[in-house]
Amino acid sequence: MMFAEIWIAACTALFVWWFATGAILIAVRRADRKGGEAHVMNTVLGIPLLVFGLAMVGVSAGDPGIMAVYGGFLGALAIWGWIELAFLSGVITGPERRACPAGLAPGARFVRAWWTVAHHEMLLLAGLSVVAALSFGQGNDFGQVNDVAFWTYLILFVARISAKLNIFFGVPRINTEFVPHPIAHLTSYFRQRPVTLMFPLSITILSFGAACFLRQLGAAQTDAAIVAATLLTALSALALTEHWLMIVPLPDARLWRWMLPAPARPTSKESKTHGL
Repeated sequence: MMFAEIWIAACTALFVWWFATGAILIAVRRADRKGGEAHVMNTVLGIPLLVFGLAMVGVSAGDPGIMAVYGGFLGALAIWGWIELAFLSGVITGPERRACPAGLAPGARFVRAWWTVAHHEMLLLAGLSVVAALSFGQGNDFGQVNDVAFWTYLILFVARISAKLNIFFGVPRINTEFVPHPIAHLTSYFRQRPVTLMFPLSITILSFGAACFLRQLGAAQTDAAIVAATLLTALSALALTEHWLMIVPLPDARLWRWMLPAPARPTSKESKTHGL
């Protein structure tokens, strides 16, 4: 029974990660093709996803059962997914929407990069606070099975901040194929170069997190605890894998390219402006 629960939970985490990423990319790619206010409409029409996520996190927080564990996991992913949709749509990014000037000093470049994503970062932090409040607002303590929503969101939060910093400081491989037009200016802040100290630090933190959840899996006594630990271990492993793909030359874009509509063909002016 234990191995069946582990297998189902691991496959669920992998499938939801792949499918949710693809669904967001499809929505953004289609909005790129339509142009106009399509990206704004995507974000507005996605609000029910946010509401669903908040409801699932709130309902599952007080329930230690297996279905509540899956509910908390999916709820946290739904909240995160809507925030990412709003970001990729260019609706919630930052006040700076211009490309990075050439020759900018490192400190000034960092400040300017921050203002390009400041609103998004603050929204991510607000989301973490809301998920924490919903998870622990019913007298729950850290380490309980129904904390899975909080840990799911925290893994995504840490991994995303780490990925952004690595791309800013520099990594050998940066995939810009799926960057939509509303945030194409962000690519000017990317740096393709040998890794910096940020990369081994990120790998160490993510590996430590994955090891902690794997240890929890080994110590789990109930089916719900096994499912929770498996989901979090799998998600941590996926975050770790995404970081390694910044230096390992593997065609990871093929995971979603086949399911996406063809990109809109930019005008010659757009091509020069965005570098696409």
